Amino acid sequence: MSHRVYENARLFPGVDETVIDNGALWVEGEKILFAGSTNALPQVPGDAERVNVEGRFVMPGMTETHAHLSFADASPFAIGETPVEQATITAVRNARLMLQAGFTSAISFGSTYKIDVALRQAINSGQLPGPRMLAAGRDLGATASNVDSPGGLSQIADGPWALRKAVREQRKIGVDVVKIFVDGEAINPQNPPGELSFTDEEVGAIIDEAHRRKMRVACHARSAAAVKQAVRAGVDFVGHANYLDDEAVDLLAEHKDRIVVGPAIAWEVQYLAQCESLGISRETVIAQGYEEEIEATVVTVGKLREAGVRLVVGGDYGISIAPHGTYAKDLEYFVDLFDMPPAEALLCATRNGGRAMDPNGSLGTLEEDTLADFLVVDGDPIGDITCLQDHGKLEVYKGGERFSAAA
Repeated sequence: MSHRVYENARLFPGVDETVIDNGALWVEGEKILFAGSTNALPQVPGDAERVNVEGRFVMPGMTETHAHLSFADASPFAIGETPVEQATITAVRNARLMLQAGFTSAISFGSTYKIDVALRQAINSGQLPGPRMLAAGRDLGATASNVDSPGGLSQIADGPWALRKAVREQRKIGVDVVKIFVDGEAINPQNPPGELSFTDEEVGAIIDEAHRRKMRVACHARSAAAVKQAVRAGVDFVGHANYLDDEAVDLLAEHKDRIVVGPAIAWEVQYLAQCESLGISRETVIAQGYEEEIEATVVTVGKLREAGVRLVVGGDYGISIAPHGTYAKDLEYFVDLFDMPPAEALLCATRNGGRAMDPNGSLGTLEEDTLADFLVVDGDPIGDITCLQDHGKLEVYKGGERFSAAA
């Protein structure tokens, strides 16, 4: 098995906020054997390949924890209307683009049709390039929920047994993650944030059935009431969590060893910034409550950080105003909006996301026996987090193999 040592690196192992100025990374096959100071590097085989990265920044691959690879960069008001043929072709492109952007793993937060499952299988078999994936099925919602609309995005069911059947149907096609809408969206008058889509019994039935079938559950939950309902029922991934009261924060903190929260702020920020491209005035968007939602999210994230709740990046990318390939914009939001030090934002994208993807710890850090998913960055994310948005500055390695966008 081949040995390769990357030397003369500014190494960010992702275990904590430490950067090692004269670092080395030793890779054997698809695994890491050593990551640390060059002075501590053990003796390596004489035939090992030595790679001088010339002082560039070496860090773990990132995890997109709110992925929608089947979304076709369409209007946010027409997500489910893309025909299955076009959405499939787009998903193949998006998988390649996500890997090129430095995101070596992805947790799906909903798929149109059955595309995620087919995409995951094609990536795992080596047919297509793309990130490691946890695949989702269609969004699971109740009648009059935020996803109760025509098209290929949703699966609607009501009552505990009908919802258990829906979960079983998703298990039958091979999904890893069941995505549910616990409450709604400010643009949807039939199900705004705070109006719960399901009863406690229904959410409990979904999560119990999913966990019995070895699947995990991701939820759209904007309000404190929605987050509390989902966490009490045992949800695994919380998306949004904008309007949290102290009780909701305390509940998340109580379960911080098993739950991650992704603020997914890109939608609100870009909707407010680009609304006129969608034919909607800024005044209308403010009246809908999105400026207030951003402000509330900033306050909430501050409370979650103080409580030690694990935050992850991922922001509903795949719509016209937040297109695929711009996933690293989330780290800029974490630094600029949430006032995070860049190293903390990096940990959200690497260590926290990797642990969400694989609780056993094989992803998200550069340590002995972790998978060799890493980036060599021609830039300094600690000084300028936006450098990660330039794909031309990234060398991307997955399982020890360098990804080539030209291949």
